[in-house]
Amino acid sequence: MQRSSKRPALLAGLIAGFLFAQQSFAQPEPVLSSEAAQAAIRAAIASDMRPAEDKARDAERKPFEVLTFFRLEPDMRVIEIMPFGGWFTKIIGPVVRDRGMLYTTQGDLGEYSDALEPTLQLPGMDKVVKLDWNGPTGGPSPWVASGTWDVEPVDLVVTFRNYHNFGYEDRMRINKSVFDALKPGGLYGIVDHTRRHNEPDTRENGRRVDPVLAIKEVQDSGFILVDYGSFLRSAEDELIYEVGNPEVTGKTDRFALLFRKVE
Repeated sequence: MQRSSKRPALLAGLIAGFLFAQQSFAQPEPVLSSEAAQAAIRAAIASDMRPAEDKARDAERKPFEVLTFFRLEPDMRVIEIMPFGGWFTKIIGPVVRDRGMLYTTQGDLGEYSDALEPTLQLPGMDKVVKLDWNGPTGGPSPWVASGTWDVEPVDLVVTFRNYHNFGYEDRMRINKSVFDALKPGGLYGIVDHTRRHNEPDTRENGRRVDPVLAIKEVQDSGFILVDYGSFLRSAEDELIYEVGNPEVTGKTDRFALLFRKVE
């Protein structure tokens, strides 16, 4: 059964309403990454350090658009939540290596807990710091700890296609950890696969997120929405298949959200 592929556009309209409603009290929106940062991001994307299989996904994952949308700068201190094998880590690490810092926090991923290690052995990745997520594991997911990271306040926290992995309580724990880790005015960036608005949980949508729900949850955690990125939208995804289904793998409709910690 096919459904209208116009639904992602409807979600974008709902999110645009969020942005419009905030204009009267939101802080001024920052510009995208500086020209110097954009050059550094392009150089990292083109680096020979990245294997061919990583570069083959650039057209789908759009790392330049994502990282400039997140306002990444070379002097930023950045936390990447659950990088798994480090697809984005290989780009962010070299960008901030000389003037900033990249921290990764993997949590307890069972058999995937060491997935990042080969990436950390690559040239230019020697300054990446792994953070423990302090505190007892809580909630239905064994991946999330309820504490905070032992690190000086950072400028940016990012996570890519991970928000869908958690139930409500764990998502709110993550958001609190991010809030506590950021400087006042710091930024929080999320990318994930799109779920239909208000659609109940099903076997097919478990690795998708309603972006409107994500916005509400993150705002409830003390953030304001800065921007919604539509550059990851895909007209080929009708939002009816599991993201691993061959019908949509590599071409799922996704969203990028950027939030700011209220000062």
